[in-house]
Amino acid sequence: MPLLVPPAPAPALRSVLAALGSPTAVREARPPALRAAQGPLSPEFPLPFHVLDGIVPSGRPPRTRLTGWRFLIRSGDRTVAAADTVLTADGWAFSHFCEGPYIASSQLAMRQAEAMTARYQPRLLSVPELYMLTLWLHDGPVADADEPEAMPLPTDLLVPLAPAPPGIASHRPHRAADLLPLLTHRLTPPTVPLLSQPA
Repeated sequence: MPLLVPPAPAPALRSVLAALGSPTAVREARPPALRAAQGPLSPEFPLPFHVLDGIVPSGRPPRTRLTGWRFLIRSGDRTVAAADTVLTADGWAFSHFCEGPYIASSQLAMRQAEAMTARYQPRLLSVPELYMLTLWLHDGPVADADEPEAMPLPTDLLVPLAPAPPGIASHRPHRAADLLPLLTHRLTPPTVPLLSQPA
């Protein structure tokens, strides 16, 4: 079933188009895959990029922050990179281009999601404390895609992208209610019993 891909903010898209159209406007060098691409480059599949903070038990519930939008960059029939945008005081602005395994993994996860019977809204959810990125399949209206703070619903699906942390299978959908407690447990420091001092 087709995914409910949310529309990206127009200024975010314009900033990516400007970065693609004018290499001199970007401070960092383009990644090799972009430099080697033949023909026109086009941004596709905009996904809101959320970061999950505070999953270590601290008395406060974890929360997500919308930090940007990521666009996959297509050259011909191949996706060669991604472009990230961030929200600044002046609005949405281009941040950087990136490449690597998460690009192909994102595409594979979205193809998997399109084969599901339910219709989901895709987002990206980063868990920096575990160096983990997931495709967040939200079972809700598209209108709330760019909420500054929103937690996954218990029935939302999280699909870890490859490479996933050890012991967590990539490309296997997990209910948020099942995966988030597991992540919390992974980051909880083990308790070490105090050894009694010799008399």
